[in-house]
Amino acid sequence: MRRIQIIVNNGAGTGSAVAVWKETKEYLQENKISYNAYLTRYEKHAVKLAGQICEKIPEGPIYLLVVGGDGTINEVARSIVHSDTALGIIPCGSGNGLARHLLIPMNLKKSIEIINHCEIHDLDYGVINEYPFFCTCGMGFDAFVSMKFAESGKRGPISYAENILREGLKYQPETYTLEDETGTKQYKAFLISCANASQYGNNAYIAPQASMSDGLMDVIIMEPFDVLEAPQVSFDMFNKTLDKNSKIKSFRCKKLHITRSQPGVIHYDGDPVMSGTEIDVHLEEKGIKMIVNPHADKNARKPNAIQTAFTEFFNDLNAMRDDFNKQSKKVEALSKLVQRKLNI
Repeated sequence: MRRIQIIVNNGAGTGSAVAVWKETKEYLQENKISYNAYLTRYEKHAVKLAGQICEKIPEGPIYLLVVGGDGTINEVARSIVHSDTALGIIPCGSGNGLARHLLIPMNLKKSIEIINHCEIHDLDYGVINEYPFFCTCGMGFDAFVSMKFAESGKRGPISYAENILREGLKYQPETYTLEDETGTKQYKAFLISCANASQYGNNAYIAPQASMSDGLMDVIIMEPFDVLEAPQVSFDMFNKTLDKNSKIKSFRCKKLHITRSQPGVIHYDGDPVMSGTEIDVHLEEKGIKMIVNPHADKNARKPNAIQTAFTEFFNDLNAMRDDFNKQSKKVEALSKLVQRKLNI
């Protein structure tokens, strides 16, 4: 295997990066694999380290591995776009959205074996305003939760759930105007997500059909839903069937301009940042080299027959409930009209 460069995040997720790095180092030494390692010492340090590594090795391809979570991966990846440096991922941290989309094994030794195989693909990435993203970006509820998540200082699926349960029921949808190559559309939405990859992380599939090699981003509009519909939305997200939910509208494009009524938070790969009322998102085609899993079964990203059947069943039930509610309202309105006519 070629000599590799490794950036290790000392504080990824629940602190798992340190333990993962210890195991990684033992494996590399046992297998006599040459490497140089660099440990982050402060926030955003990975950006500086990646730049220094590329300057130090100006000629020839660089194989730059990241031991860290989604935030560290974003920092390193945005530092090497449009270069000969290839990004490899040793998953750890709390989400692993990009690693999971690329079907990189969560098992340490298996993920290193993938890197050792060294199959490199040129993949797409996106930019929201000036911020590069590799999985998803967005605004609305997911950006709001990202901000709360960052403020809480806690990591992992439990803190995601805590924030969502605490904030979800009181979050107010916004109205957005979206302009792409085909025209202008307006939506009242709970959230808008632009996806280069299929999931947020933790196997939460916001865009099950998204591809990092099709030159397009998947735009997901989640329309407002009530407390009775929330479990179905959540079920579909973790079931890889969100695109079949009646509250979801989606389309694909290369460039998107979004206007909203007031400034607020947006996120890029889960990192929140404040933004104004005008937001630009676009895709950079084949802009980053990544080490991918040559043995990956892309069908693993798709729902199986049982998952699809359950989704269709529950969505049919929701449709029947909606029809029943609409009919009930019509009957109630007709009853009131008759009563007025008869002066009852």
